[in-house]
Amino acid sequence: MTASTAASARPRPAPRPGAVVGVLAFTGIVVSLMQTLVIPLVPDLPRLLSATAADTTWAITATLLASAVATPVSGRLGDMYGKRRMLLISVALLVAGSLICGVSDTLVPMVVGRALQGLAAGVIPLGISIMRDELPSDRLGSAIALMSASLGVGGAVGLPAAAFLAQRADWHMLFWVSAALGVVAFALVVALVPESRIRTGGRFDVFGALGLSTALVCLLLAISKGGVWGWTSGTTLGLFTASAAVLLVWAAWELRIPQPLVNLRTSARRQVLLTNTASTVFGFAMFAMSLVFPQLVQLPAATGYGLGETMVTVGLVMAPSGVVMVAMAPVSARISKAAGPKTTLMLGAVIVGCGYGLGVVLMSSLWHPVLVSAVIGTGIGLAYGAMPALVMAAVPVSETAAANSLNTLMRSIGTSTASAVAGAVLTQMTVPLGETMVPTEAGFRTVMAIGAAAAVAALVIAAFLPRHDRSGGELARQHAAEPAPTAR
Repeated sequence: MTASTAASARPRPAPRPGAVVGVLAFTGIVVSLMQTLVIPLVPDLPRLLSATAADTTWAITATLLASAVATPVSGRLGDMYGKRRMLLISVALLVAGSLICGVSDTLVPMVVGRALQGLAAGVIPLGISIMRDELPSDRLGSAIALMSASLGVGGAVGLPAAAFLAQRADWHMLFWVSAALGVVAFALVVALVPESRIRTGGRFDVFGALGLSTALVCLLLAISKGGVWGWTSGTTLGLFTASAAVLLVWAAWELRIPQPLVNLRTSARRQVLLTNTASTVFGFAMFAMSLVFPQLVQLPAATGYGLGETMVTVGLVMAPSGVVMVAMAPVSARISKAAGPKTTLMLGAVIVGCGYGLGVVLMSSLWHPVLVSAVIGTGIGLAYGAMPALVMAAVPVSETAAANSLNTLMRSIGTSTASAVAGAVLTQMTVPLGETMVPTEAGFRTVMAIGAAAAVAALVIAAFLPRHDRSGGELARQHAAEPAPTAR
């Protein structure tokens, strides 16, 4: 693929690195808040929206499907037409979706609004790509690590805030606050983030976008609804089969055209392929604890293992993991600089595995999930900081946004798979509590053990990544050595 660039004839003022990093990280956190925004409302959605419990799950599923479709598409469009432009469009869609949800009292507008919020999911990979284009090499490592970690930070910090608002105010306030945050993020991006001068040009691959979107919707719909429909039902198996068939046709198309949505030849490079595979496994490992601790903390003490706390307490228990992820961003960058991002990724996998190992045995006191989630957050923060560095060191600068978007998508597939696997385990391992069935303590321990196994799998995958020199400066050198863009 031939890269072309566009720039105005007159020089533009140099961006302020601190402002760019702060604004992009804030925007990433705002977007990732959408992952946990409705969790406190889930038990009450049927009453609030006058719909069945099965139908209200679409308020979550719609966001998942929309984000999967939007992430690779927005990345490719960002490479072609401007990353800042696509970031602003993404944030505008988030604001529009939040406003629709804020005035909704029925299911259909809520699902529409949640889908629009999901279309903003490409903000984080776009932000990482802007950083690569605009920041000096000495600021790049820690900035990318922080932006990557914002994917988990927003979810962890957003849960207690959302639970507090849901309990103390009208539930619509959740969406009015998210709309306000989106407006602030939009204004800050307009004021402080420059448009990248690096463009690929060319023609957008519409067929490739439709093919990948169809395959992802079939796959994620089967994963997210398989537990309800039945894993061996005709609908679930048909969706899995359709996804595989469409992916094969899509891959053949992408390999044939000169300007594909996803450059599969670049994605098949050992470093990119293994990093994306590890990202899927890490996405699984990160989300497993989010499915165990909220239930464990809220179950009545009468079960013998539940802690009998409120949703607000759940949020406070999970919040330290988000704080730790932020704290690990500069640490991840320093380790990558000293020993290479491969080492950082492997270290993150070891720490995540240790965290889940602790989780298997520590479940009896409130401080136990706080400790476990903080340890897991430490490992996730290290690993998430290393992944973009690994990807960007192996792809052309003109494909940065598309490559980062694919990596983010792989993490999302991992989290969706974790939800399905953990849901299946906890549904099968239950005991009666009054008139309902609740997960057993053994079920929670089993999910934690699966999380530990996923971390071990990520460690093994990372071990096969190409070895980096100890200076860890490959990405910085590549960034510094790129010629200045010329005006088109």
